Amino acid sequence: MLFKIITFFLIGMAVLAMFGKVKIPGQKRLASARCNRCGRFKIGKGPCPCTKGVR
Repeated sequence: MLFKIITFFLIGMAVLAMFGKVKIPGQKRLASARCNRCGRFKIGKGPCPCTKGVR
């Protein structure tokens, strides 16, 4: 019984590891929406507030 529980646990962990390696669509677009200087998300097409000096 204990062997069966350990086996299912290891199989479940392997499945979770496979899903963790899957690339999420749109992830590259989200990374490019961040400011290179401060790392905050840029909203709109204007410059980031950190470049304007406003915090």
